[in-house]
Amino acid sequence: MQLVSSIGEYPDMSKQADELLTFFKALSDANRLKIVGLLAQRDYSVEELAALLELRPPTISHHLSKLSEVGMVSARAESYYNIYHFETDALHAMAQRLLAADTLPAVAADVDLDAYDRQVITNYGSLDGSLRQIPTKRRKFEAVLRYVVQAFEPGTRYSEKEVNEILLQYNVDTAVLRRGLVDMQMMTREADGSVYWLTP
Repeated sequence: MQLVSSIGEYPDMSKQADELLTFFKALSDANRLKIVGLLAQRDYSVEELAALLELRPPTISHHLSKLSEVGMVSARAESYYNIYHFETDALHAMAQRLLAADTLPAVAADVDLDAYDRQVITNYGSLDGSLRQIPTKRRKFEAVLRYVVQAFEPGTRYSEKEVNEILLQYNVDTAVLRRGLVDMQMMTREADGSVYWLTP
């Protein structure tokens, strides 16, 4: 298993995380959501929004400043008033950039991805590396399989006897482990079960 443990692999992670937090915080208030809903229909002044939402103008201005920070609203001067406009295109562009498939994983780059597996092996394993028992719950069983599959070499073909001999180091119930490795597509076997190898 490859462990991503350093945010150095994602140099912009901290900036992206800050942007995401600011983005979601801007939408985390019920009144701000109402303001967005109103501005999505047409432009409004602070005074109009204050009357509609039964809030004080300074409170409306505070909410609008939070929305402006993330580019969701913009203002234009009109006579004595600032008229606020919902920036639909800016919101779509921001969402595509901040919520992209390669952005969200980067935010969690400093999380130890192997922590759960290690916890399972600690709970079910012995000091010699074998397993006291095989968990029945799927997630824990998958963690055990990821642990035992490391005993096999990529590119090597194993007979069923050889597979069982390797798995016997972990637990006497080699059949359950062997079937699990195949069912979870960690290993592939010939149709007759004569040869096994790691799934590329």
